[in-house]
Amino acid sequence: MNQPNTTSIRDVEVHLPDQPGALAALGEALGKAGVSLEGGGCFTHDGVAVAHFLVDDGPAAARAWRASGFNVVALREVVTLSLDQDTPGQLGLLCREMAKAGVNIEVQYSDHDHHLVLVVEPGHETAAKHVASTWQPATGTH
Repeated sequence: MNQPNTTSIRDVEVHLPDQPGALAALGEALGKAGVSLEGGGCFTHDGVAVAHFLVDDGPAAARAWRASGFNVVALREVVTLSLDQDTPGQLGLLCREMAKAGVNIEVQYSDHDHHLVLVVEPGHETAAKHVASTWQPATGTH
């Protein structure tokens, strides 16, 4: 069985300008605040860079980014778990179980320890944690 994340680790969504140096400034602000990234990524859509980063201290990251003029959109709880990397189809199987439980996954990425990170629609965290806690990565069963 998986042990879903129960610490204070959080996903922070930040919108940045789609221009050279924006991601550098974001990283520098976090470094000055002494907060490390644990995972995440950034992409552009319709002229806005959308970043989702996993941090141990979400409030500190949000404060640092806001103080540097970044648009912090959300600070959210995450569910983390492991998939069997040697078995094709694990993501599909897990996401199907989440869908059966009525969980809408809004963001998915990996952390630095190769765990799957899920940010789910507000109000679906308990159901997502239940699916994650009973997930059997070797068999893809719930």
